[in-house]
Amino acid sequence: MSTARAAAILLAKELRLEFRSRELLITTIVFALLVIVLFSFAFNPTAEESRRYGPGLLWIAFLFAGSLMVNPSFAREQSNSTLDALRMAPMPAFAIFLGKMLANFVFLAVSEVVLVPAFSVFYNVSLFGIVGRLILVLFLGTLGLVVVGTVFSAISAHARMRELLLPVLVLLLLAPLLIAAVEATASLFTEQPALDRTWVSFLTGFDVVFLTASWLLCDYLLEE
Repeated sequence: MSTARAAAILLAKELRLEFRSRELLITTIVFALLVIVLFSFAFNPTAEESRRYGPGLLWIAFLFAGSLMVNPSFAREQSNSTLDALRMAPMPAFAIFLGKMLANFVFLAVSEVVLVPAFSVFYNVSLFGIVGRLILVLFLGTLGLVVVGTVFSAISAHARMRELLLPVLVLLLLAPLLIAAVEATASLFTEQPALDRTWVSFLTGFDVVFLTASWLLCDYLLEE
């Protein structure tokens, strides 16, 4: 079975499981939305302050949402030795990671569809004229977040305190990505929006490096 076909099957399975109950998705959206709303009422920022500090707050909400999304990626496969069954299936090991990554990307993208308009309303930041460029930044940042998060979800799946271990491990590696994503987003929230290509190139390179690393190390990661 090809990698693409196997990943598509696993993606469909993950989507069916989540959208059947929607427990994780709804909980994550509510939690991240609460973060955005509480910061808005706590600081009551002006339009200038929103453009300056808003991108950081927005990506913090995405980080919290992503941490909740990727945490159960491999943990749910521990019951009934499902992960062992997947590894014995006639498909490449990377297909398992790819299916999980795509599912996490879809879940986080759905969350962002709700969070970004809410952020625009509560922080009085206009998205007019920058939607296309903002989607590019969100795509690159979200992809890097889910790739790193999914890999470390596999690493920490057997750990006794994985709920605490995973955010710590992920945050260390995601710090450069978050800085680049915040800077790229901030360049779009200025009075004269202009996408900073330097940070976009950094985000692209980050995604390529970690996606390639997950492909090369997937067999070892699943064995561990």
